[in-house]
Amino acid sequence: MSELDRLREIVERLRAKDGCPWDRAQTHETLKAPCIEEAAEVICGINILTETGNAENLQEELGDLLFQVLFHASLAEEEGLFTLEDVARTAADKMVRRHPHVFGESEFASEAAKDAAWEEIKKAEKAGREWQEPYLAAAMEEAG
Repeated sequence: MSELDRLREIVERLRAKDGCPWDRAQTHETLKAPCIEEAAEVICGINILTETGNAENLQEELGDLLFQVLFHASLAEEEGLFTLEDVARTAADKMVRRHPHVFGESEFASEAAKDAAWEEIKKAEKAGREWQEPYLAAAMEEAG
């Protein structure tokens, strides 16, 4: 069994009827602050790596953030919203789409042209979802 599968099983066990009462009580809302904290701790780990060359903290904090992702995906699956596979597929499709110079036939004459294409792809992805923009500003304020 891969370590990723092991971690998924741990999340499932924590959320099971006979699992941890605290973990069972969590929701997407109650996990917002811990998710923000873990993301900040990843930044701390990056800073430690940059300044000292020590990657131990970054490894640990990335694991904690990964646990958050798995936990939120588990909650969503329990709610019938989406699965971890859906999350992975969405991320993979987005990265392939945003890198046509790597995964497609596109070639760009310059870095500036590649960057402009990236922005156009992002703009096309967000078309019709402009209503979501205020939520990002509010989330950044909440995280601040």
